[in-house]
Amino acid sequence: MEIIETAVELDLTLAPPPPLTGRDPALFATDQAAAAAIVQAAVSVELFTIPLYMSTMYSIQGTHQINSQGIQYYQGRQWPGAAPSAKPETASEKAFNLMFSVFIQEMLHLQMASNIATALGVQPDFTTSALMNADRGWTCYGPDKSVIPHIVDLKDTTRYQHTRVNLEALNDNQIDLMCAIEQPEKQARDELGTGKYFPQAPFANWQAGDALPMFGTIGHMYECLARYLTLEYQDGQTLWAKMRAAQQASGQAPVQRDLFNATGKGHPQKEYPHCPTLLSEAALADAELGLDTALDIMVAITDQGEGHDISQRLHAYRRHLRARALKNVAKPYREDRAALEADYPSYDGAGQPAPSADAEARATYAPESHYERFESLRPQLKDILTWAQWHEQNHVWTQALLTNADYNPATAPSNIPSPEDVAGALNRLKEGDKTVFSKVAVGAIAGVTTVLNNYWSKPQVSFPYPSMSGSGDRMALCWAVFGQAPDLSQGIGQPDKNTLYHACQGLDLSHPDPTQQCAAIEIYHTCRGSNGCHAQGGCGFVQDADKGGGSCSALRASSPRQDSQPNGCSSNGCGAPTPPTEQVYYSAPSDNKCGGFGGCAVPISASQLFPDKGSDLQMKVFDFVANPEGGYTSQPLAEPLPFAFGEAVYDKAWEAYSRVLAARQQTPGEKPKPTDLRLALPPST
Repeated sequence: MEIIETAVELDLTLAPPPPLTGRDPALFATDQAAAAAIVQAAVSVELFTIPLYMSTMYSIQGTHQINSQGIQYYQGRQWPGAAPSAKPETASEKAFNLMFSVFIQEMLHLQMASNIATALGVQPDFTTSALMNADRGWTCYGPDKSVIPHIVDLKDTTRYQHTRVNLEALNDNQIDLMCAIEQPEKQARDELGTGKYFPQAPFANWQAGDALPMFGTIGHMYECLARYLTLEYQDGQTLWAKMRAAQQASGQAPVQRDLFNATGKGHPQKEYPHCPTLLSEAALADAELGLDTALDIMVAITDQGEGHDISQRLHAYRRHLRARALKNVAKPYREDRAALEADYPSYDGAGQPAPSADAEARATYAPESHYERFESLRPQLKDILTWAQWHEQNHVWTQALLTNADYNPATAPSNIPSPEDVAGALNRLKEGDKTVFSKVAVGAIAGVTTVLNNYWSKPQVSFPYPSMSGSGDRMALCWAVFGQAPDLSQGIGQPDKNTLYHACQGLDLSHPDPTQQCAAIEIYHTCRGSNGCHAQGGCGFVQDADKGGGSCSALRASSPRQDSQPNGCSSNGCGAPTPPTEQVYYSAPSDNKCGGFGGCAVPISASQLFPDKGSDLQMKVFDFVANPEGGYTSQPLAEPLPFAFGEAVYDKAWEAYSRVLAARQQTPGEKPKPTDLRLALPPST
């Protein structure tokens, strides 16, 4: 796609109301509460879009390869679920790339809103009751739902009054829904004839604890936030300055996170080199610079989402508008293609470099707003194949669908299920219901949201990268098996800290039984950061057995993180840790002290193999003894457990489990054959 640069002059008719000065300081507490409520609403709305857009994206029919640098053991294999394409040819491939480009930017918007929140002394809540219940089930989606949280009830519109806020295949309803979410303000005002939308800030007669008014558009929500933050009191200070002063007085530096512009090993370049993605140390220290930075962040969010009109209006809230020419508004907020190619390399089945699929998807659509991207899908819809349509045509899974021209059964690893075995499992799974798949998806997403609550409050917590990708894998698998979205309203409950849960079939140390089918539903997750109990986990991203680690994709005792520290410094850029000189013992899959670290991916994919990360690798194996006061104490066994590149993770988990039972003078029985769910689950990478 050719990218056409355009100069956009500021339309003064879009200028905001004159600044409100001389504000009564007695109103500060109410204004502070309103700004805090709005910034949490922004976090909630950005979070609301992510499962919705993810599900719609993975409803597009397709398969993908799982390739990594220097790894060949999945060569020739295809796995259920589409993925970005470096050379999209079909309408489905182009549609997936488009959806992927929006999905990633929504994660950027969530980060940006959260960083503004912590700068204001607001702890963002990623498990809010506005979106989900106490059992982690999402309550905001459904065939009878019509409300975009905090924004609009679609029944009040003319164009979208019959649109369902639901997880469905990419169809007319979903395009309408996504366009309604990203709708520009002028169109939305034409749609909404009632007086309950587009409130003017500061809100009349609003008090702390009151429900927020419905904003009408996401852009207007951010404008209300900008209006509040630029309120100037009789002492000449803005609300932003006063809230920053209150936050600084707490003595706690606000946690600022950056997954996009932090640089370091594995992520060498800034994805948005001309756009702030957090508040720097200087911006946190200087009230005026900080306010302008926060406004720039809001401009970026709205420019990418709705387009130029609202972003120009927000830009006008800056303290020095007249000193700056406003041209090429969109360009600073675009991804840099060269940076994406460096940060997100692709590899072929032999583990050799290939054109970056992520860079192609994201850079191609960067000049367009989300609203424009979604509208462009309408004329293409007839040529896009979804999993719902594929299943309606009575297709079944075959070996041919799960392999490509590079597959050679003679050289394929014998400890990975064959394509025929996986195809059979996928077909058999369709005969059941999707409840388990729904809970697998809910657990995977909960592995993100529950960690994010700590991620934006505790500097030592790292981002749950595998959960983010794993939740997509599990959502894609539900679409591929059933032709339906997972039911995210299915709660999975809260784990009991006094229960010793197990990671996979037949690995229960509390009640040894090799006929057990799978892990306890309460602990389905996909990341070491989300498994808070002992004896879980095990995708092969093992960590130091006693300390945990950083990046889940490496077998090392400690790894630099791709996120920023409270002072705005990426830990990657602050120096890598010194490699240990003594023997490092890693955590065993299923059998580990994973109070926040350890193995990933519950249940364990039958195709999961250990990566090649050195020699003489050994694991500690633990028994777990119940404490009288509740919980368990880990007791290491005397002999470590060796493991090596290419070994099956479940096999090693079974070996560790068997050693623990032997230490208890118990017999483990015969290792069970993998369930269909474990056969179907793709490996984590």
